[in-house]
Amino acid sequence: MEEQKIIKKLSAVGILGNVVLAAFKLFSGIIGNSGAMISDAVHSLSDVFATVIAYVGVILSKQKEDKEHPYGHERLECVASLMLGIILAITGLGIGYTGIHKLITHEKLEIPSFLPLIAAVVSIVVKEAMFWYTMHYAKKLDSPAFKADAWHHRSDALSSVGSFIGIGLAKAGFLVADQIASIIICLFILKVAFDISKDAVSKMLDTSCENGLEDELRNYILEQSGVEYIDLLYTRQFGNRIYIDLEIAVKRDISLIEAHEIAETVHDNVEKQYPNVKHIMIHVNPAEEK
Repeated sequence: MEEQKIIKKLSAVGILGNVVLAAFKLFSGIIGNSGAMISDAVHSLSDVFATVIAYVGVILSKQKEDKEHPYGHERLECVASLMLGIILAITGLGIGYTGIHKLITHEKLEIPSFLPLIAAVVSIVVKEAMFWYTMHYAKKLDSPAFKADAWHHRSDALSSVGSFIGIGLAKAGFLVADQIASIIICLFILKVAFDISKDAVSKMLDTSCENGLEDELRNYILEQSGVEYIDLLYTRQFGNRIYIDLEIAVKRDISLIEAHEIAETVHDNVEKQYPNVKHIMIHVNPAEEK
């Protein structure tokens, strides 16, 4: 129930905040003669769609296992993250194209007013606050989709920094700086889009967990009573959850019942100690005679 409240709260803050901010920046960019701020407004507008996708992805991923999906639906969050990355990349390319087009065609450039500068400062403060707010709850939920959404907010804050610098230089007489800022914003956005997409694809391909976690798991399992050594330990990421395939060695002269109890203890302790582990499959081998 608490998870549902957090998800709804994150989505409401993301959508409402971005709609208001996008409208303010678009107004400032048009009235204040700033192409960089208009590009920034488009970026904020894309955040609205990003938050909606994150919300839908998280809700769908929380569905219980069913006959067609016995392993659950966690990977739908990765699909949502991948879609966020693609949307971000398209937004970035569009902003970059507009900036380059105006530079190449030598379109008449006007000196921006102070309004876009004010909008840039407001955007930096608001979007950075939204980044920390969203990331805090995304970590609490351990949600890749909302983490991606948080980075979407951070990329918007960075793009506003670029807008501020570009608009400031344009007001100082370097008019093309406004368009150059749009191109720099594009590069920032593409970098974030790449990182989000790479993480999503990685988790969809049963990528193993980082070495640090596997070493920690190995040491923890070896501490369990009855475990002589580990023959095999594989991990794979399934959305924001982890599956483990484990082969442990136990004394070869104990009964099947004792060996089963050792495996059950390891199973229960690992899943209790590591909440992200959805399931650990354990095979028991007889330890080699010394």
